[in-house]
Amino acid sequence: MKKELVPMEHLNIGEYNRGQASKLIRGLAENDKTAFIQKNGKPIAVVISYERYARLFKAGIDINEY
Repeated sequence: MKKELVPMEHLNIGEYNRGQASKLIRGLAENDKTAFIQKNGKPIAVVISYERYARLFKAGIDINEY
């Protein structure tokens, strides 16, 4: 059975610029999520929880090599 794909959350960089960075990152970390950071409606970065990163690395996926 194929796993259903779930789109990532999209966060606007303006929210980070308004002092919401800590709250937004904490929410991602606590819920083990990933999110696109957008500027002018276009994705510019991806933020992932540390737990998710550790699972990827343990599975042999080094995101630094891509």
